Amino acid sequence: MAGEAPTFPKYLAERARIVRAGEIPLLLAHPDWKTPAPAAIWLHGRTASKEMDPGRYMRWLRAGIAVVAVDLPGHGERGVPEMQESRATLDVIEKALVEIDPIIASLDASLFDKSRLGIGGMSLGGMITLRALCEPRAIPFKTAAVEATCGWLSGMYFPAENGLHIAPWPIDHPRARAQSLDPAMHLSGFAPLPLLALHSEIDAMVPWEVQRLFLDKLRDHYKAKGADPALIEVKTWSKTGAPREHIGFGIFSNDAKNIQTEFFARTLGAK
Repeated sequence: MAGEAPTFPKYLAERARIVRAGEIPLLLAHPDWKTPAPAAIWLHGRTASKEMDPGRYMRWLRAGIAVVAVDLPGHGERGVPEMQESRATLDVIEKALVEIDPIIASLDASLFDKSRLGIGGMSLGGMITLRALCEPRAIPFKTAAVEATCGWLSGMYFPAENGLHIAPWPIDHPRARAQSLDPAMHLSGFAPLPLLALHSEIDAMVPWEVQRLFLDKLRDHYKAKGADPALIEVKTWSKTGAPREHIGFGIFSNDAKNIQTEFFARTLGAK
């Protein structure tokens, strides 16, 4: 079902549509709604919604990239307060993972070029992105970008038993369930592809140290698969001024969005 776009800057509002893929609320935006364009699925962070950050979407559109922004389970149009709490993180990851393929299937291939499809996410959305990349799919992603996130959930949630000297995680997640959703535990299914990771080195919510070690594991996986570890691109900032050094990139927000847009445009072959 389609509806009117929310209040956005005129450029985005003219190109955006609010739709549903079954019960999954989506914000679709297309450079011209006439010709096939590469597209990227974007997964927001905890407590946010698909409408968050129109500046990101406008950059993509101007670069010739279509937008597929998703309300995570329990968020946005299908908001459930309990699902937005930290203790529900694993629930959201688990539910979101089974929605990826239906989202892709719902896209009109005459407008959204499924041979040039990327995926990305911030924080919780980035965790979902990295875990989704561990699963084979009929239509594989060509590229991915994550920010302020972590692909080694066991290291983040149980640091002491993994030899990490960082603060204990405040939520006691069940170990077996965390491991089942942990990208680092399922890298055998991760097909090497261009990946961009952005992070603040003093992120107070998702420690850079754990994500840095995950990316090292991923580079080793790429090498074992005969792929160039340089496909993994990383940009960090020593301090951004963002809330808890996690939400956005503060004074570097514009730089971060431009870096991501350039990466997606290059790796998706956008105009």
